[in-house]
Amino acid sequence: MIKDKVVLITGGSKGIGYGIAEILLSNGAKVAITGRSQEALDVAVEKLNLISNKNIIGIVSDVSDIENEEFAAEQVVNVFGKIDVLIANAGVGHFYNIKDLNADQWSETIDTNLTGVFNSVKASLDEIIKSKGYIITIASLAGTNFFERGTAYNASKFGLVGFTQALMLDLRKDGVKVSTIMPGSVATYFNNHEPNDADSWKIQPEDIGKLVLDLLTMNPRTLPSKIEVRPSIPPGN
Repeated sequence: MIKDKVVLITGGSKGIGYGIAEILLSNGAKVAITGRSQEALDVAVEKLNLISNKNIIGIVSDVSDIENEEFAAEQVVNVFGKIDVLIANAGVGHFYNIKDLNADQWSETIDTNLTGVFNSVKASLDEIIKSKGYIITIASLAGTNFFERGTAYNASKFGLVGFTQALMLDLRKDGVKVSTIMPGSVATYFNNHEPNDADSWKIQPEDIGKLVLDLLTMNPRTLPSKIEVRPSIPPGN
């Protein structure tokens, strides 16, 4: 059901975005990944080409800049002819007590995790409506569970969950589906973490990719609009 569907994934050079790209390419989709680093995108595209040669492209774009996102969407249409699915995945995190959190860290978190999703959606929206497609945002359990040192991150993810649910109501009469996925601990490079064997208990990026595939292949009469996902067994249990 997703063969030849065109999927745009923000923040797709590694981590969750890369895991989603792997799964969707393996199932016949055409995929564009974006990121801020040309070098990282080149490495990712080279590896992903082993799965599906000529069905993957990388585009440099910073989601916090709407003109960047408009350019990215235009490039996807130029290469693949359309956009069927947007996966708004790009995100950052700064975790400090409010006494230590500075204005630049606050702004980067909100500008990337919340305004960045708005930018990605607006840039792709005409194409998504035309294709009666799907928008999936990658939020977090931090969008419903607040925690110490999470003022910026919690604010961005609480906002993203609310934005996505309202977006779902705005677009369903246009035939566009909208869901948000809220993962718990995932084995990624997020916040300068280097995935390792000790992460085996965590959700793996390809697990999120499989969940995205499940959403895209679900009977169209059904819409899981908000999905919480967490590790089955936390460490030490």
